[in-house]
Amino acid sequence: MAKDEVKSILDQAADVLKANDCGHYTQPAAHLYPHQWLWDSCFTAIGLANLDIERAKMEVQSLLRGQWHNGMLPCIIFRDEAQYRTARNQWRSWVSPYAPVDLTTSGITQPPMLAQAVYSIGEKLERPERRQWYRLMYPALVSHHQWLYHDRDPHDEGLVLQIHPWETGLDNSPPWMSELHDHLMPLWIRMVEKLKLEKLVTLVRTDTKRIPVEQRSSVAESLALFDTQLRLRRKSYDIDRILDHSLFSIEDLSFNCILARANALLEEISRAIDKPLPPELTKSMKKTKKELEELWDPFSNQYYSRDFVTHRLLKTTSIATLLPIYAGIISKERAENLASLLDNPHLYGTAYPVPTVAPESVWFNRQRYWQGPTWLNMNWLIIDGLKRYGLKEQAKMLRDKTIKMVEQAGFWEYFDPISGEGLGAENFSWTAALFVDLVKSK
Repeated sequence: MAKDEVKSILDQAADVLKANDCGHYTQPAAHLYPHQWLWDSCFTAIGLANLDIERAKMEVQSLLRGQWHNGMLPCIIFRDEAQYRTARNQWRSWVSPYAPVDLTTSGITQPPMLAQAVYSIGEKLERPERRQWYRLMYPALVSHHQWLYHDRDPHDEGLVLQIHPWETGLDNSPPWMSELHDHLMPLWIRMVEKLKLEKLVTLVRTDTKRIPVEQRSSVAESLALFDTQLRLRRKSYDIDRILDHSLFSIEDLSFNCILARANALLEEISRAIDKPLPPELTKSMKKTKKELEELWDPFSNQYYSRDFVTHRLLKTTSIATLLPIYAGIISKERAENLASLLDNPHLYGTAYPVPTVAPESVWFNRQRYWQGPTWLNMNWLIIDGLKRYGLKEQAKMLRDKTIKMVEQAGFWEYFDPISGEGLGAENFSWTAALFVDLVKSK
C-alpha cells in the first residue's frame, strides 16, 4: 500500500477514536457500548500511545476511578446520565462495601490488561518520564494483582478463577457455553427454549436493536448470563458467598495467560522504579508460572480451561489455546507447536485469521460473537507473543493479514474469518487503536 493510502487509513482510525472520545475515556462504540470497559480502555490506550501519549495516560488513569477498595478493577464504569439508570440498577455495585461511593460500576472484573497498557505507554516515554509514570501507576497495579490472588485463588494454587463468562471478555466462548448447556442451564430458560419464546425475548434485548441477532449470543445464553449476574448481585459480589453455590467457577485459560504476562510486566515495572513487589505477591506469581502447565493436555497437545472445584479440564477448544504464546512462560518448542495451528485452514489458519473457534469445531459460527469471528485484540495478543518467541515470520504474516482485513472492511467490532466481512458494531475503538499500533510497530 502506498504511503498516502496508509496515512489516509491511519487518519480514519484516529477519527474513530476522536469520535468515541468521551473526555477522560473512550467508549468502545457509540450507542451500543457507551460506558467505560476495563480491557477496552487498555487496548485503546495501547493504540493511543502512538498518537497522543498524554491522552493514552488519561485513558488508563481514568480506569482507577472505579477501582474498588479491595483492589478489584471492575469491567464497567457506568456513565451517570439519567438515561443509563437501568444499567446501573442492573448491577447495583453499592451492595458491596468495597465499591466506590461516588460512581457506579459492575461487580466483576475483566482480563488484567492494565499492566500491559501501562508498560506499552512507558515504552514510548524517555527514561525519567517513564519511571515517573510507572511510580504513579504502581500502587494501583499491585493492589489489583493482590486482589486477584487473595479473592480469586482461595486455595493458593497459582491460578485465579472467574465467576462469570463476562469476566473473560470472551462472553459466549464455547468452553463456558458448553458447561452452561450441559450442566448449568436454569430450568426456566430451558422452558423458554421448549416453548419457543426466543423471539419475544429478542424484542426486549438492547444489543439486537442495533446488531443482527445472528451475530450476538443466543437468547438462551444471554438469559443465562443475565441470570448469573443477578445471582452474584444477590450475594453482594462476596466471593465466599458466591463460591458456596456458584453457577460458574472456572479457571479460564485466556484470563490466566493474560495474568501471567501481566505479572511479568509488573515485575519489569517494579525493577524499573527499584521498588520490590510484596513477598506474598511474588510467591503467588511464581506459582502461576508452574500451575499454568497443569492446563496442558498431552493427548490433544493443547491447553484448556479448568473447573475450579474438580480440576477437570474443559476440553472444548477455542482461541484460548493460543494465548499461552502471549503469556510467554511456556517452552519455545511448545510455542512453535501452538503457532503451527495458525497454518491449518481447518483450525486457525483461515483466510482472515484468527477465528475465535476453529472451523472444524461443532461450535463454529463465522458470524456469532466469540464463537467464530476474528477479533483484533486477540490477534494483537498472539502477534505480540509470537514476536517475543522469535517467531517473526508468523508474526509478520498474521500482522499483515490483520491490517489487510481492516483496510478492506473498516473498523468493525469483529470480522468474518472466511470472507473478512465486518461484523458487530461499526467504528469500534480497540479495532482502530490496535490497527494503529500494528501499522506503527513495523
